[in-house]
Amino acid sequence: MKHILLINGHQWYPHSKGELNQTIFEWMKDYLKPKFELTTTIVDQGYEVEAERKKFLDADVVIYQTPIFWFSLPGSFKLYFDQVLNRGTFFDKGEGYGQGGLLTNKYYMLSTTWSAPFEEFANRNGFFGERDIEDVLAPFHYMHDFIGMKPLKGISIHSVFKELQLDDYKKKLQTHLTELFHL
Repeated sequence: MKHILLINGHQWYPHSKGELNQTIFEWMKDYLKPKFELTTTIVDQGYEVEAERKKFLDADVVIYQTPIFWFSLPGSFKLYFDQVLNRGTFFDKGEGYGQGGLLTNKYYMLSTTWSAPFEEFANRNGFFGERDIEDVLAPFHYMHDFIGMKPLKGISIHSVFKELQLDDYKKKLQTHLTELFHL
């Protein structure tokens, strides 16, 4: 049985309390728990660094549920990575820069919530120009490449403050997880 670590990276703000990310996190937890060994972390509720390192080492797959704030991770989620990903456990000296990742048998999946409309990505005349979602999230992917992890296809929901289609997204998410994990 595969072991999955599911992490909610939302950071509470008065204008963004995290209900959507927690709802998606709970959906994934409920859907995956009967099929996998599952451990979880909610960054905003606190964590112990050594315990988090062990969770990564025990997991085959790490799934991140996070909003994208100002085109990046929430500050507390970035701090989580700064504290947890250490030399000797996640990476060491390699033959070249970024070639010392130690988690080469592990995978990660990113599930994100955006206020930006999906149509803005890869739209030559839109805000992002011809950049797609993965271009905007490149630093997150580089971080995981640096520690040796391989990406699984991610998923995202957009226009969360204007046109939220939560039931449709739940179906899309279940289909995505079913296809990804051959359920």
